[in-house]
Amino acid sequence: MPVNRNALIRYRTIDSCLQNRRRKWTLDDLIDACADALYEFQGIDTGVSRRTIQGDIEMMRSNKLGYEAPIVVVDKKYYTYSDKNYSITNIPLNDQDMQVLGEVANLLQQFKGFNHFADLNEMVSKLEDKIYTQKTHSTPVIDFEKNDNLKGLEYIEVIRKAIVAKKTICITYQSFKAREASAFCFSPYLLKEYRNRWFVLGRTHQRNNLLLNLALDRIQAITDDNEDYIENKDIDLAAYYSNVIGVTKSPKQRDVEVVFWIDSANAPYVITKPLHHTQKLLSEDATGKIFSIRVIMNFELERELLGFGAKLRVLGPRILVKQIKDQLKKTLGQYEGATPDGQ
Repeated sequence: MPVNRNALIRYRTIDSCLQNRRRKWTLDDLIDACADALYEFQGIDTGVSRRTIQGDIEMMRSNKLGYEAPIVVVDKKYYTYSDKNYSITNIPLNDQDMQVLGEVANLLQQFKGFNHFADLNEMVSKLEDKIYTQKTHSTPVIDFEKNDNLKGLEYIEVIRKAIVAKKTICITYQSFKAREASAFCFSPYLLKEYRNRWFVLGRTHQRNNLLLNLALDRIQAITDDNEDYIENKDIDLAAYYSNVIGVTKSPKQRDVEVVFWIDSANAPYVITKPLHHTQKLLSEDATGKIFSIRVIMNFELERELLGFGAKLRVLGPRILVKQIKDQLKKTLGQYEGATPDGQ
């Protein structure tokens, strides 16, 4: 049953009062205590009615919220708990509660490992401990895409702080193509996630302040640096990746209209999960549908299109058609002369 914040504050206040057995609590005392609590936590100074607190007490006594609080009246005047050890905060969780908490824990677990979510990590750990102590063994009903072996996540918070503070950092970096690592000063602008990999966009302080997109899993070390930060004055970071599938692009690169056909059996997948937010349906017939998207031509685009195999055919632009054909020829060449067992 949904409960608003003000009601929860009143329930907790009444509970705290009734646990304090060093004094006797009249209805007026409980009204005053709840009014003080609402003013302290919510800034509400209109007071609380007698009827509201009487209703709260009955709600706490009931099972509607799972409390079933043993609230009794002594001497026809004073409210207290018949069980001195009772508190609404000590109520054991039922099976439904445990199922919901388990699902929430699984969801929050996706953020563990990110330094930026240090407080969240602690909260998840507490939640997991609560579930464990309640001995739940429910089967997970949500399974998120994740990569537990992903490298570089420890740099997310370092880079985020540098972006916010506009601080230069020194990065030791080795791309997949480089024979050895190199170190350079870098002014970071934007953190970007794509398919469970993280990247940072910024300017190097070498090579005419070239704009670079660095993969965090290729970073070997990050240290602070005293060089002046290079302000971003020419890039709209909110829209920089809007015409891209993936992360690969250069500032002067222009998008093109990519037209492709996909067979009727697989068209529904592209309709329900568009390749890009610019996707449009151009035409259709019994064999399939023709779509267009307006994006930068890059490696990630080719990989996305090639992933459909024979189910998709690129119709334009011509340069992209040629690139896809070349890739398919190379792929076919990998199988020429191969035996069924791959030898």
